[in-house]
Amino acid sequence: MGASIQKVEKKWELFRASNYLSLMGPCFELLRIHGLFPYKYNNKGVIVSSKYGWIYATLISVLCIIVNAVVLYMMDISKSLAFDSVPGTLQGNCYMLLAEWIAIVSYILSSKRMRLLRDIASVSASLSALSFRQLSKIIHAKDIMGFLFLMAQATNLYSSKLDLTLSKVINMYATLVVFLMDMLYADCVLVIGECFKNINEKLLTLKTNMEKDEPHLLRRVYHEKRNPMILMEIRGIKSQHNDVSELVHSLNQTFSLQLVATVTLTFAEVTFSLYFYILQRLGKSGINLEKQIWYSYFSTSVTYYTLKLAAIVWACEISKDQAVKTGIIVHEVLIDTVDKQVKEELFSLQVLHRDNTFTARGLSLDATLLTSIVGGITTYLLILIQFMVSSKSCGSVMDPTSPPRT
Repeated sequence: MGASIQKVEKKWELFRASNYLSLMGPCFELLRIHGLFPYKYNNKGVIVSSKYGWIYATLISVLCIIVNAVVLYMMDISKSLAFDSVPGTLQGNCYMLLAEWIAIVSYILSSKRMRLLRDIASVSASLSALSFRQLSKIIHAKDIMGFLFLMAQATNLYSSKLDLTLSKVINMYATLVVFLMDMLYADCVLVIGECFKNINEKLLTLKTNMEKDEPHLLRRVYHEKRNPMILMEIRGIKSQHNDVSELVHSLNQTFSLQLVATVTLTFAEVTFSLYFYILQRLGKSGINLEKQIWYSYFSTSVTYYTLKLAAIVWACEISKDQAVKTGIIVHEVLIDTVDKQVKEELFSLQVLHRDNTFTARGLSLDATLLTSIVGGITTYLLILIQFMVSSKSCGSVMDPTSPPRT
C-alpha cells in the first residue's frame, strides 16, 4: 500500500498538477540532477532527507569547488585564461565567485530548505486541484522556457582549447545552479501567494454569508446556533493565515543570502554586458567573446538576467498584493459586523503584526528594486565610460608620438 501511495505522490504531469509534489516535480527533478535536491519522498509523499542524495550532492559540490578554483587560478595567476582588460577581469571574477557562493550556500542550507519545502507542502494541502492546475501553467512554462533558453547556449561551449572548454562548462553549470535556485524561490513565492488568495476567498465567502445572515442575528435562538459556526470558521482562517505568514518568514530566512548574491550578480552582469556592447559599437576591444558561454553575448546575457530578475520580482509582487488584500478584507468584515464575539475573533491585530513582504537581508524584492537597479546600472555605466575616456586621454598625453597640443 505504501509503495502505491509513493508512486501516486511522485507522479507529475506538465501543466496539469493536482498537488504540491506534482506541481514542483519538474523543478525538483532538475535540482536533483544538479546535486541541489538531497531529498526523497517517503511512503506518505513527505519530503525527507536522503543518504544517497547527500552523498551525490556532496560529491558534486566538492568537484565544482575544485574545478572553480582551477579556473580562477588560470584566470588570475597562470594567466592562461586571462581577460583582455581590467573590466573583463572584474566581470569574470565577480561571476565565478558569486555563482560559487550561491552553490555553497545552497548546499549548507539544504536541511533548512527541506523543512521549508515540507512546510509549504503541508500548508498548501488546503488548496484545490484547480488552484494547482492554474499554478502549474505558470510555473512549468516559466521554468521550462528558462531552462531551454540556457540549454540553447550549449552550442557555444566547444572550443579548440581544452582549458577554455573546461572554463565554459563550469560557467554553464554555475549559471544553471543559480537559475534553478532562483526559480525554486519564485515557485515557492507563487505557491505562498496562492495560499493567501485561498484565505481571501474564504474571507469573502464568510463576509457574504455574514451580510446575508446579519438581520437574523437579532433572533436569540438563531444567534446561539449560528454564531459558534462562524467563530470556528474565523479561527480556522486565522490559524491558516498564521501558518502562511510563518512560511513567508522562513522563506526570507532560507533564501536571503542566495538572493543578495543573485541581485548583485544580475547588476554586475548587465552593467558589464552593456559596457562591452558600447565598446564594441565604438570599434574597441573590451572583452574576448570566445570566452563567453552565451551564443550571442550581449543580447542573450542582458535578456536572460533582466527577465529572470523580473520574474522573481513579479512573483513577489503578486503574492504581496494577496497578503495586503487579506488585511483589507479582514477590516471590511470588522467594520460590517455588529457581533461582539466575531469582532474579538477577527485577526486584525495578527495581520498588522505580520510583515508579509519578501525580503533578502533588508532588500525588498518589489518593483522599487528594479528601478533602483536601473538607476545603479546607468550610474556605473557612466563611471566606466568616464574612466575609459580618461585613460584614453592619459594615454595620448604619455605617447611621445602624439602631436603636441596647442
